[in-house]
Amino acid sequence: MPIYDYKCSACDHEVELMHKISETPSLACPGCGEEALKKQLSAAGFRLKGSGWYETDFKSGAKKNLADSGSSDTGGSCGTGGCNSCS
Repeated sequence: MPIYDYKCSACDHEVELMHKISETPSLACPGCGEEALKKQLSAAGFRLKGSGWYETDFKSGAKKNLADSGSSDTGGSCGTGGCNSCS
């Protein structure tokens, strides 16, 4: 479900509201009670719910714990060649 930023044009109160795209949100400001909330242009925020959103959901055996697979200390380098420590 998307999270939208709103700002009250009456009192400048800012609030984040979560609602469906197809849903018409209430424009009542929680700060002053006026019907003056305006949607702000902002980066999209959303919440992932349900199964299937975790790294380990579709892995089996030793592949499940990918965070620990390269946990040996390499002196600060990542080992991929993509950072300043590797070159």
